[in-house]
Amino acid sequence: MARKRQVPGGGTAVEVEPERLARWFDRFAERNDGVANTELDPGQVRVVGGNGVTATVSVPFEPLAVEPGTRHDGAAVEVLVDHVRRPRRIGLLLVRLGGHSVGVAEGGRVTVSRTDRHLVHGRSAAGGWSQQRFARRRDGQARQALRAAADDTADVLGARVAELDAVVLGGDRRALEELRADRRLAAVFAKAEPRVLDVAEPRRSVLDDAAERARAVEIIVR
Repeated sequence: MARKRQVPGGGTAVEVEPERLARWFDRFAERNDGVANTELDPGQVRVVGGNGVTATVSVPFEPLAVEPGTRHDGAAVEVLVDHVRRPRRIGLLLVRLGGHSVGVAEGGRVTVSRTDRHLVHGRSAAGGWSQQRFARRRDGQARQALRAAADDTADVLGARVAELDAVVLGGDRRALEELRADRRLAAVFAKAEPRVLDVAEPRRSVLDDAAERARAVEIIVR
């Protein structure tokens, strides 16, 4: 079943596996009085239904091999389908405060990985000096957890970054920005896709799910 979520400003985002993408657009045409036109750019594809409903794709692993401003009457998504079905080696970096999972995936399967968890206490309801001591301890735990995540990312992805076609991120954006500041990871983040996967606490099973989702195309329907 396709993963769906509501998006700000109205509309629905749906994740579609590469193998199902052509059929998804066939069904889009069936539901929306056909396809009026398709607009293609290296970074975006927009399909307009006959009734005005749109399906917009931010091209993953861009650029798409088209001239900017290309426009076709009717459906013309073959170039997008071919693009997303191309085999790729993808780095995965999932991090939340207190946990991380890092790996490399090919064809939706994880080939190498490392997952770890570190205790980070929640916020305290106490006041005064007790609250301040608790906050300092919590900050220290958070720094230790992020340092461990950076070390594993450098070891697993940094050592293989030249072999990676792209890196897909997931988890907490603030934690990811903390890691981005680590100079050892500059080459890893240079290959990061714009999209950040919304994931649960990073575990090995969550990494497996992310390996499949990393290949998926996110389509916003409005």
